[in-house]
Amino acid sequence: MRKIVLAGFLSVFLMTACKKDDRTAEKSLEEQKLEFQARQLDIEKQKLAIEKEKLVYEAQKKVDSISESKKAQAAAVSNSKPKVIRETRTVYRDRGSNSNSGGGTYADNGNSSSQGTTQKKKGWSKAAKGTAIGAVGGAAVGAIVAKKNRGLGAVIGGVVGGATGYTIGRAGDRKDGRVQPRN
Repeated sequence: MRKIVLAGFLSVFLMTACKKDDRTAEKSLEEQKLEFQARQLDIEKQKLAIEKEKLVYEAQKKVDSISESKKAQAAAVSNSKPKVIRETRTVYRDRGSNSNSGGGTYADNGNSSSQGTTQKKKGWSKAAKGTAIGAVGGAAVGAIVAKKNRGLGAVIGGVVGGATGYTIGRAGDRKDGRVQPRN
């Protein structure tokens, strides 16, 4: 009997706790219309703000294009002016050399180093050495690391090691003057 009474009280308590307030559930039709109109006004305000930003963007885009065209015109005017060459280099060839051989001798021009000749460097460049060493080392490391497929590990390691070695060696060649540095 106690359990039945307790269950009854519990059910009455749950019913009263779940009952919603009738006033908040049933809004009048006029209040709903006013809320809808307020939302529509907010949406219209947002649309107007977007249009305003769009107009400002278009105006800025026009100003930018005009300034760019003026810069291009100024550059064209400056490029059309003749340029004066201030330095010349004179190379004297010895008349006695055979022109078919391609290996003529050059006069010293009074300078301690001759301007006309460049000494060709022989042997491997640092980039080539770095590529070879990096590829072999990378392949060895790749084969050791890859337990399941040693061949694939060696290929991937060789490619990565070769690229790394080339990059390091190329930087060394730039420092030595074998390769012209980037501008």
